[in-house]
Amino acid sequence: MPEFPEKPELHVKPEYREKLWPTPWVFIATALVIPASILVLVPISLLAGVITAAVLYGGCVALLVASSPVVAVKDGILQCGRARITTDMLGEAVAFEGAEATQQRGPALDARAWMLIRGWVSPIVRIPIVDASDPAPYWLVSSRQPTKLAAAINESRQPA
Repeated sequence: MPEFPEKPELHVKPEYREKLWPTPWVFIATALVIPASILVLVPISLLAGVITAAVLYGGCVALLVASSPVVAVKDGILQCGRARITTDMLGEAVAFEGAEATQQRGPALDARAWMLIRGWVSPIVRIPIVDASDPAPYWLVSSRQPTKLAAAINESRQPA
């Protein structure tokens, strides 16, 4: 019988996608523009105050939603907001939660690091940059699922 050469195994690069939506308390805190604008405009006109309050709150909500960045790993590329980098230029990604995440965002932070941090997302992932020409030593990225993001980055760095 003729022998057929074995088919090479295909390595499928992992995919990850997350949108860093604001938490409900951010929308509740933003709602404070409603009484503030009514209070300012009520001496002029209650109707003007209510209309202004509705427009301001709607604008705040629209801005929060529109400015929510996407963090994604796809086809060997890490995308964090508008920034993109190929995963072969990255070192071993590490996830941090709780007090460790606070330490990484504070006292342990290198001022040269590139950051995509949202205050309403506590966990972070630290991603070293191995490209010597890049001035940033690492990226620090907020993620609600830091272990999954770090795993997707690390697996994506493996050769296909």
